Amino acid sequence: MTPPGRRRATIHDVAAEAGVSRGTVSRLLNGTSYVSSEAREAIEKAIAKVGYVQNTAARNLVTRRSRAVGFVVHEPHELFLDDPNIGAILLGANEVVSEADFQLVVLVLDSERDSQRVADYLRGGFVDGAVLVSARQHDTIAGAVERLGLPAVFIGHPPGHPAIPYVGIDNRSAARSVTQELLGTGRQRVAMVACALDRDSGSDRLAGFRDALGEQFDPRLVVDHPLYSYASGLEGARELLRREPAIDGIFAASDAVAAGVLEALREAGRSVPGDVGVVGFDDSAWAVRCVPALSTVRQPARLMGRRAAEIVLGQIEGVEVEPGGALLDTEVVWRASA
Repeated sequence: MTPPGRRRATIHDVAAEAGVSRGTVSRLLNGTSYVSSEAREAIEKAIAKVGYVQNTAARNLVTRRSRAVGFVVHEPHELFLDDPNIGAILLGANEVVSEADFQLVVLVLDSERDSQRVADYLRGGFVDGAVLVSARQHDTIAGAVERLGLPAVFIGHPPGHPAIPYVGIDNRSAARSVTQELLGTGRQRVAMVACALDRDSGSDRLAGFRDALGEQFDPRLVVDHPLYSYASGLEGARELLRREPAIDGIFAASDAVAAGVLEALREAGRSVPGDVGVVGFDDSAWAVRCVPALSTVRQPARLMGRRAAEIVLGQIEGVEVEPGGALLDTEVVWRASA
């Protein structure tokens, strides 16, 4: 901030101090054309001496760039704050965006009104691109982004938007692997608390669970909830125990869900892993905070955020993106809960 009584330095002051034209200073600041190394050095010294601070809003009008990327999360506000997986994705994206001297703008959608508001914001040119997290089938924001032609990338792979690239994991294969390991411990009546079936991650994890069980699959031993949350695991496990008291294994669709499952089992007097083996998904902070620590699937959330941001920044700079996306590796991490 300029101290009271002191005139704010202008681009004319920089030009006069550097001994170059105002146009040369403008070209350097806006990156619109080549400036010689000698002129660049003189201008940078002049900026430091006169204390010039660039008017970002004015620069954006010239370049038609906001130098901002939206991080759009379709989740209830409390879940956004409580989900370490989303936090890791955000941190990874922010690392890349910051390295490129862009700003990450977080936009959380918790209602249809939020969706309309954020769609209007995106149309306003306040961001140059967007990372879309937790998109659903027939997602309003994904549709708006597609119509705008805004550079964008999904975390995950929701159907119906082939023009938008994605970064994700093979949820079906990973869910199949962790369920098979649970079955390998000798469990006979294995159930699932499925979540978010309106998203590719949720539906694919349920599909992987079914794959692992094959002919043993019993639809009565699956309950589903809309959110990957502790409350979903607590309520889901209570319902499963009412339906089938002889359950001896539970696959929870996320680590947060698994934490709720563990609490429901404690309430019912069931030991873990003695009476019931429990596995989760994500290998988030929930996994090591639980008692016992969770067997789970490790997915590279922070790396997904980084890759997604790299793809969006590439699109902003005019890099042509091939249709489709990238699937990153996962691994089963075995701990004491199963």
